[in-house]
Amino acid sequence: VQLQASGGGLVQTGGSLRLSCAAAERTTSTYTIAWFRQTPGKDRSFVAATRSGGSLTVYTDSVKGRFTISRDNAKNTVYLQMNSLKPEDTAVYFCAMTSRGLILTTIRRRTEYNYWGQGTQVTVSS
Repeated sequence: VQLQASGGGLVQTGGSLRLSCAAAERTTSTYTIAWFRQTPGKDRSFVAATRSGGSLTVYTDSVKGRFTISRDNAKNTVYLQMNSLKPEDTAVYFCAMTSRGLILTTIRRRTEYNYWGQGTQVTVSS
């Protein structure tokens, strides 16, 4: 599955961005989708994920109430709406998918995802 991420950019503190991740195949309706982020010198960290059908949606604590993960199955696209952005949200954001049936204890694990987008840079200025 090929994934194409877009929507990153430079925004001021308190601003908003919406990241998109387009899949080349009809997978978004049945796959678990996720967003991770990475800063220089650090491992890729979990941001948000949602299982197919929306039966399980999880966010890392630092983005709860500010970020929303969603999918548009008709467009084979997943989104990450990011509001009230902070300088500490600055990172390269990656979308990821897996056909595995992840559960609460595994859905945050980077190693559970086998399809990745190329990353899109988000920079939040103070």
